[in-house]
Amino acid sequence: MTTDSSSTSRAPADGISTFKGQERALRADRLGTGGLLLSVLAATAPLMVVAGVMPTTFAVMGIVGQPLLFVALGVVLVLFSLGYAEMSRHVHNAGAFYAYISRGLGGTAGAGAALVALVAYNSLQVGIYGIFGFEVSGLFATYADLEVAWWIPALLAVLAVGALGWLKIDVNARVLGVLLVIEVLLVVVFDIAAVADPGKEGLSLHAFNPDTLTGAGVGTALCFCIAAFLGFEQAPVYAEETSRPHVLVPRVMFLAVSGVAVFFALSSWALTVATGPSGIIGASREQSAGLLFFLTEDRLGSTFTDVLHILFVTGMFAAMLSFHNVVARYAFAMGREGLLPSAFGRTTGTSGAPGTGSLLQTVIAAVLVLAFALTDDKPTGDPTAPVLHLFTWGGNIGALGVIVLMAIASLSVVVFFVRRGAAGAQSWRLVTSALAGIALVVIAGYTVKDFDVLVGAGPDSSLSWILPGIIGLALVVGLVQGAVLRSRAPEKHARIGLGNEAFQLEREAERTS
Repeated sequence: MTTDSSSTSRAPADGISTFKGQERALRADRLGTGGLLLSVLAATAPLMVVAGVMPTTFAVMGIVGQPLLFVALGVVLVLFSLGYAEMSRHVHNAGAFYAYISRGLGGTAGAGAALVALVAYNSLQVGIYGIFGFEVSGLFATYADLEVAWWIPALLAVLAVGALGWLKIDVNARVLGVLLVIEVLLVVVFDIAAVADPGKEGLSLHAFNPDTLTGAGVGTALCFCIAAFLGFEQAPVYAEETSRPHVLVPRVMFLAVSGVAVFFALSSWALTVATGPSGIIGASREQSAGLLFFLTEDRLGSTFTDVLHILFVTGMFAAMLSFHNVVARYAFAMGREGLLPSAFGRTTGTSGAPGTGSLLQTVIAAVLVLAFALTDDKPTGDPTAPVLHLFTWGGNIGALGVIVLMAIASLSVVVFFVRRGAAGAQSWRLVTSALAGIALVVIAGYTVKDFDVLVGAGPDSSLSWILPGIIGLALVVGLVQGAVLRSRAPEKHARIGLGNEAFQLEREAERTS
């Protein structure tokens, strides 16, 4: 008897990649330690943090001890990673956050987390288009004497990122890796130059003094700084595309979070050394996002500063591509498990990429960029509107969503291992997860409380509750979707968070029926 290759159910070479004639799994063995680490770290956009986030935090919060905040947050996130990474040994799913949460707290909670993740990472990704378009427009004006509206390079970037999102993930990793390594090297050159030629106060370690973390702005400064770490938690999203996820994912997470903490602590300290601890706040308020370029112009010359401006833009592009890949994989996982239409749960062609999820993210980005282009700067004519609004709003909405997800995931880790009867064997990880969860809830509370400061709105502005309310609304809608599935389609509800395991079980049922 012959077998028709187009039959509705066939066994693939990898045993899990197809179900009912459709690609239902991401291609394994695409990423090793290096590729996964570069894909994850690209989202942190180191140059964007050093040039943008750090001066803003110094200026707005008036706190000299930003380097110490990075160290403290690094400790909190390492504590979080201990339990989160252990979960990655038991659950391999592109849905990462929501898959872990559903395994611990149930499918309904997982559905809520899934929609929060989709909204949060879309917000982070789309927000960067604002500052990207603004910076590219500035480069054209400076070097080509050409006026280009910010939304033109932003939309071109949307198309470029969307095209790369359809390629193999290892191709993406190479693109991200080149851009990331170059910008990190340039920041390191500045750090060395600042130490070699310090300000009038010399090589002062005052920024690491705990006394610098006093005042009402510390909580809000934590909100600014934790956004700089976002990306390290994405490692489990690529678990299905690695050869040994139980080994590579934890390794990459710890390398990422510890490396980011050290790198940003030293770089923010270098800024205080270059200006002097007593002058960093004033210099940041005067220069704003131009502080780093002002300092490199003086120490390393105009050519280096010009290159830094260009790499500032390419670093943002790398971050956009990294977040795009994450959104596409969340959409894929949600489509595969019935939380989005099934079309999203299929990979594309020979690349094995989640093409429909990639297309979804591209469309969302294009629509939002066009919406801001048409409406955002019309009332005031303010050319910085895309930065102040699209970038600031999107970035802070996304950061709040990820902080909430990390806090819930910390609770899920505890519940997961207690229910499995592994509380004794995993006791120290449960303690670290609980401690991290408490710290993350506190940071989330400060983020919501001070959202008006984070987005530059007045204390009485409706934005202070509308914007964080987007994350709350996503959580509620997701929970309602989960509850409806549990009532009307219990078989789909039971599949939430299972990923390929659900389809393996279905194939086994077909074979034995």
